[in-house]
Amino acid sequence: MSDGLPPASGADGSGAEFPAPEPGSEKSANLRTTEVDLGGLVGVLATHLYSTPLVALRELVQNAHDSHTRRKLEDPEGDYRPLIRVAGDVAARTVAIEDNGAGLTEPEIHAYLATVGTGYTRMLRELTGNQDLIGAFGLGFLSAFSVAEEVTVTTASHREPHLAHTYRSRGGEQYSVEPAAPRPAPGTVVTLRLKPEHAHLADEQALREVLARYCVLLPIAVYVGADEHPVNDVVVPWRQDVPGSPHLHRMRFASAFARSFEPLMAFPVTPVEGRTDAVGLLWVQDGGTYGSTDNRDLAVYLRGMLLADDARDLLPSWAGFIGGVVESTRLTPTASREDLQRDEHYRALQQALTDAIVDGLYETARLHPVAWRRILARHGQELLGAALCDDRLFTLLADDVPVPTSQGELTAGALRAAGSGAVHVALGSGGGFEEMLYRAMQVPIARGDRYAVLPFLRRYAQLRECRIVELGSESGNRELFRAPDAPLPAEEQNWLTAALAEDGEQLVPARFDPAGLPLVLVPDREAELKARIEDDQADARIPTAALRLARAFTARTDGAVKARLYLNLASPAVHDLLAAYRAGHTGSATAAALLRSLKVIMAAASGSANGDLNAALSGISTAVAALTAAVPADGLSAVPDTISAADPADTTQGDEER
Repeated sequence: MSDGLPPASGADGSGAEFPAPEPGSEKSANLRTTEVDLGGLVGVLATHLYSTPLVALRELVQNAHDSHTRRKLEDPEGDYRPLIRVAGDVAARTVAIEDNGAGLTEPEIHAYLATVGTGYTRMLRELTGNQDLIGAFGLGFLSAFSVAEEVTVTTASHREPHLAHTYRSRGGEQYSVEPAAPRPAPGTVVTLRLKPEHAHLADEQALREVLARYCVLLPIAVYVGADEHPVNDVVVPWRQDVPGSPHLHRMRFASAFARSFEPLMAFPVTPVEGRTDAVGLLWVQDGGTYGSTDNRDLAVYLRGMLLADDARDLLPSWAGFIGGVVESTRLTPTASREDLQRDEHYRALQQALTDAIVDGLYETARLHPVAWRRILARHGQELLGAALCDDRLFTLLADDVPVPTSQGELTAGALRAAGSGAVHVALGSGGGFEEMLYRAMQVPIARGDRYAVLPFLRRYAQLRECRIVELGSESGNRELFRAPDAPLPAEEQNWLTAALAEDGEQLVPARFDPAGLPLVLVPDREAELKARIEDDQADARIPTAALRLARAFTARTDGAVKARLYLNLASPAVHDLLAAYRAGHTGSATAAALLRSLKVIMAAASGSANGDLNAALSGISTAVAALTAAVPADGLSAVPDTISAADPADTTQGDEER
């Protein structure tokens, strides 16, 4: 298969370096120069390199900024006030970007402006080491052709201020350069005649909105139209020493910069020696989050110009409530300058931002208690998950973060106190027998089905060395439903099963609180899960990996027992029922039917579908009719208080009369 193909390395395939062919040899005659379709390349770079046409404005303003930086480097004694002005003309469908920077000579137009991939800025940065220069690839000017039918550049160099030239091109593949009338001062004007589909960019209000975000950190003033105030006239709290409270200045900047949500608290990002030079500001957003909601919103600026407007991956995955802005000179942009290379500087910044969030939350809890309470109330659910991802956060949040419970949101400490030293958590969804049972006991139970609640409380129980009762699990049910002092005789067990249980329900004699509750029906969670995943539609509804895991988990159960009916032997009602059965009291069947109806009604109230609710309601009427049919003429005072205290003969007589 390799005949006719040269080996990948040495001529013998040994891995030795492939030798250069001798001039004039047969091999050198086969070498060819790669051809470039300039029109196609320019089209791809101008039209498809950038995700949005708005990037053209950023690139051209960035070039204007670098022109000013170049002039300062080449003429440090020069006395001029740098500015950039962007003007739109809707009628003419044009946008003009003007600066009074270094300008270009005619040879520089040919060498840099009209040569793809060659940039004077990059060369100047390599020569001087100046980190204020933004450009890197020599591609930014091409972005103009993504929005413009024609691009005109009129420029005069500060080295030859009396000579001006005009570059003109349609599409970028061909261009012309002609002498132009002298300019009043060195600098450059780039004029875009917009394509019809991008005509809206000529609206100066649209320009203000775009440039206010792109250029907010640019150190050179950027004006739109005839405006007297620049769009980037903003106090940047980490750059300037301003009088007053640093906290207030941070909050003002965050409020002005945040797009979707108002900030609840802002805290700084500072350089970490030997790791990152990044500086900026992070803030906790006022937008509500739940579980995996991802509202992370981070903008990254490289040397003052917006590089990535959605750099959320720099923030930890658990920080869905954080917004911010950072700037750095060490980050490496991609060729489109809309994303970042995932290199060591990127990873160092990720860690620095995580540390800044944790430190900022600690500072908020310590110095700003009102804001801290608002953060806990707004983002409690997400903070539960965040605490599990960082030990420092767990230490901070363990006793403060609210947990959803059957009695509203409570801290883990309040749950523990209300549960007599134990934390109770339900594994099922809201409602269910657990809530009904603990409402009767007046003990709050945490919603274990909510995001991060169960693992958070498990870890809390370890930290505080307290018990955790997981309702719905085998171990949790053992704590709730204690074994009786002695097992029931088989005959009584069978009679109670027939009288009280439905198909698929297993009767379990036990003792539990409160004693006034005679019985409770507990669904088998594993059987419920098994039924769901064995449904004909499960393959379509559940991801394959999750389905495989769930089937492995439920393999140990056959699903025959769908619920367990715990009978409370500590209940006076059950005690009297058993006493009546043992005494042969004919009313025991009626009393059992009444308890069976009670079971079905309680199960329905807790969200279970076990039993026929209509039949249960009818059963109550039947039981009441049976129990009241033999009431003596002198009223209820003669009726025994309990079935066990009644005379069996009297009951028999009453039954015969019916």
